[in-house]
Amino acid sequence: MLISIVVPCFNEEAVIDRFHEHLVVELLTIQHEFEFVYVDDGSKDDTLSMLKRLAGTDARVRYVSFSRNFGKEAAMFAGLRHASGDAVVIMDADLQHPPELVGRMVELREAGHDQVIAKRTRDGDRVTRTWMARGYYRLVNRLVDVELVDGVGDFRLLSRRAVNAVLQLTEYNRFSKGLFAWVGFPSVTFEYRNAVREEGRSKWTFSQLLNYGADGVISFNNKPLRAAVYLGLLLLSVAVLYAAWIVGGVLVDGVDTPGYATLLVVMTALAGVQMVMVGVIGEYIGRIYYEVKRRPHYLVQSTNVDQTADVKDLVR
Repeated sequence: MLISIVVPCFNEEAVIDRFHEHLVVELLTIQHEFEFVYVDDGSKDDTLSMLKRLAGTDARVRYVSFSRNFGKEAAMFAGLRHASGDAVVIMDADLQHPPELVGRMVELREAGHDQVIAKRTRDGDRVTRTWMARGYYRLVNRLVDVELVDGVGDFRLLSRRAVNAVLQLTEYNRFSKGLFAWVGFPSVTFEYRNAVREEGRSKWTFSQLLNYGADGVISFNNKPLRAAVYLGLLLLSVAVLYAAWIVGGVLVDGVDTPGYATLLVVMTALAGVQMVMVGVIGEYIGRIYYEVKRRPHYLVQSTNVDQTADVKDLVR
């Protein structure tokens, strides 16, 4: 069985050699063939030159370099497209995904599971981040059409049929956690202790994490749009009752001048609600706009991979 290791990279020059060396040592104990598919996501440092050097010293190394930074979702998609293995492991280059767990993933794959998912504990995370993450997953699982699990990310093994299923999902706005859950197939999850980052800091800023979380909510349901309908009906009902109360008061007590403050508050509140609803609708329309343009997910600047791999993977 050939196993592909897909590794998205962005400015990883400080750790890429150590990662590859550590990974190769761990894989010596596994009785299977391996290939390494590194995807350089438009790095600004020497990551690409280091990948080229690795490819020159290890014939199993394949690299794909983007013309610019397209994001990790595009990098994972490219890695899956260019991976030719019977099973594919996706992992980060910063050693927060322990290479020693690959052997366990392969064993579980041999037991018949199409997805072997590593779930990290939150040991070492800040308390506020842990609370926010738990709150997010509780909220999002009430909204989305798939189940998202706290601590489960991109570190997983996929069988060839699971990879081919994911490759059929070609939407431009990708949320891989949801896509992996959507394709299904027999899956198993195991926990591992959260590892400390070897070098540097996380590439994810708070705003990026917030946007990524919003992607998860919007990509797999239309409940916000439905909520806008229900909220509109609720506000309409309140307005009708309020109008009836005003008319009743005029008929009983006559016209009364006071009420300016109440009117101003109600108008401001309704305007705010309308802006929120317009924003929600705009998010969905914006996604439709990106989808109908059918732009490629990424552009390749250089690679040592056969470019026909994209076609072969999609028809396998």
